[in-house]
Amino acid sequence: MVNLWNPHNFSSIFSILLTAFLLGIIHGITPDEHTWPITLSYSLGSYSTRAGFKVGLFFSLAFTLQRAIASELSFFALSNFLTKPDVEIVVYIFVGIVMSFAGAYIIGLGKNFEFFAGIEKRIMIWLSRLFMRKDYHIHEEDIEASLSYGRTVPLYMALIHGFIAGWGTGAFAIIVYTVLAPKMPNAYTGFIPGLLFGIGTMLTQIIIGMSVGRFMEKLSVSQRGIEFIARRTSGQTLFLGGLAFVLAAVLEISFPKLKGAGIITPVRIHNLHSLGIGFFLVILIIFVIMAVSFVRSLGYVKNHPSEFRAK
Repeated sequence: MVNLWNPHNFSSIFSILLTAFLLGIIHGITPDEHTWPITLSYSLGSYSTRAGFKVGLFFSLAFTLQRAIASELSFFALSNFLTKPDVEIVVYIFVGIVMSFAGAYIIGLGKNFEFFAGIEKRIMIWLSRLFMRKDYHIHEEDIEASLSYGRTVPLYMALIHGFIAGWGTGAFAIIVYTVLAPKMPNAYTGFIPGLLFGIGTMLTQIIIGMSVGRFMEKLSVSQRGIEFIARRTSGQTLFLGGLAFVLAAVLEISFPKLKGAGIITPVRIHNLHSLGIGFFLVILIIFVIMAVSFVRSLGYVKNHPSEFRAK
């Protein structure tokens, strides 16, 4: 019988590989800060089933490549380095920076400064002055303009995100690196547990991406309205979500005890048993930032139907 909670005894190489694959599926299904915020944001911004499939595929391909590389490195006894707590902090910072830049690109930083309301406008003004030439003057009417459709979600960013996010450490990564990869018979097969783990994650991420894209297709608004909602929500979620990742890293650096802190639940499934800072990042980004942005964007489209009629 395959033990997905605490795998340690295996009857064959096949059982090792099956464990890796099934752990990947669970990893993709459960709320994980290295997958959900990124896949959901890009898939929502793609606003179609087909594009959602591509987002899930592109992100997961890069993620799978990373896990295969890390699995091979673990075979050569480098797992202690790969699973150090400080690695997670570095990954948070890089993931956060890439997310925020992707979000700024999508919403069109310098063209559309309308975020939620109030203080967020001031933040965008400050950021625009920081990154734009000094003689550029920002007008209040530019800030209030809310019909910038932004840019299409760049799929290559999903590839970059997948590779970076894959270096994050967690229960699943630790099992692959310290239990499964070292049990492979030789260096030529050391990468296979990571590869199969990535493929398992890929299947679920593709399904999630397609589901989100399908959901956007079925919104009862015009196509222009869907584009507006998708790009605005995706851009805002990536931008503010990226800042949340960086803030989480700063908090873990400032308060080291946060690294191992978590709420223990009776659920014997990794990512659901110990709810740490990663779990709450998912909640903040998906169920607060994304949800608020989506509801507000949908409300705007429905309250201004004439502005979103097909030309």
